[in-house]
Amino acid sequence: MNTTNTPALGIIEGFFGRTWSWLERQAYAKFLALNKFNFYIYAPKSDAFLRKHWQQDWPSEIKQDLIKLREIYGAAEIDFGIGLSPHEIYIDSSRVSHHDNRLYLAERVKQINDLSPDVLCLLFDDMRGDIPNLANLQIDYMHQVAELSTAKRIIFCPTYYSFDPVLEKVFGNMPEHYWQDLNKNLDKKIDIFWTGENVCSAEYSVDHLTQVEELLGGKPFLWDNYPVNDGAVKSKLLHLRAVNQSHSQIQTHVAGHALNPMNQPWLSQLAIASLPRAYRERDNYNPEKAFVEIATELCGEPLAEILLHDIPLLQDKGLEKITEEEKAELLKRYSAFPQNAFCTEIIDWLNGGYVFDPACLTE
Repeated sequence: MNTTNTPALGIIEGFFGRTWSWLERQAYAKFLALNKFNFYIYAPKSDAFLRKHWQQDWPSEIKQDLIKLREIYGAAEIDFGIGLSPHEIYIDSSRVSHHDNRLYLAERVKQINDLSPDVLCLLFDDMRGDIPNLANLQIDYMHQVAELSTAKRIIFCPTYYSFDPVLEKVFGNMPEHYWQDLNKNLDKKIDIFWTGENVCSAEYSVDHLTQVEELLGGKPFLWDNYPVNDGAVKSKLLHLRAVNQSHSQIQTHVAGHALNPMNQPWLSQLAIASLPRAYRERDNYNPEKAFVEIATELCGEPLAEILLHDIPLLQDKGLEKITEEEKAELLKRYSAFPQNAFCTEIIDWLNGGYVFDPACLTE
């Protein structure tokens, strides 16, 4: 699957709001394989058994769906991952609580091992962080998980995963020496997620990634919040354009690269399919050309031309700024393609089918 010197590329289903169906998740195995991706990580914010109720195993019906999903990805030769987010496990770090939490965590990892994931992520994002000695508390849990997991790759997501000041604004002041403690004490075999200079970074500079590598003691594993659109502002937009030019210059500066898709699984493919091209083509990568080729391949030429024409309305103006007349025209245009999954999602979005989830605090 992977070409020489190319870091692992994939997606992490890690957004808030309206979730994907099991059939849509299954369909992504073929899409990712065709586009030479390496992994898929299941971590939807809507799965309470990965977050608020992390101590509990999935009900048998959901677990069976996950086992089937894992089998489909295995058959497609795409690594299958799980993202566990033990919500604020470290808030009460008293000896009794810590002991109990370690027991709960050990049991949960064993349950996740039933799925034989290739990748296991321990995610401490989107939770309070102004706790003394936070890094070492998280590292202790992280090392426990790494020891018990059967996954071949372990990834840690810190609470402060960017230089973006919004993280301290929402989750509290970052403890002193947080990143330095991660560098000093986290097992170097464990990858660290990083979103860039911002929570939603438009681009990635080599200078920034080099700085982060020095700070964390290893190349960051990018959690790229594009084309995701679950925030208050971004839920009004459809991110369809190919990833920008900067993505073609970072190949040797990251441990891996995971795109976080939109709530719209089919439309997300337009942007997602451009990432391996950027890594592969490097200096020859052209985002505009990539979009036209990908849209034509996925949607057919007539619809690709319409999408190219409408990107300024769908991605730049969005639901709050397009006029009623423009909205009516868009509905008319895409209704001309009945049973087309891409058009169905655009129509649904235009009609308010993807409402913002206020649980998403960072934008």
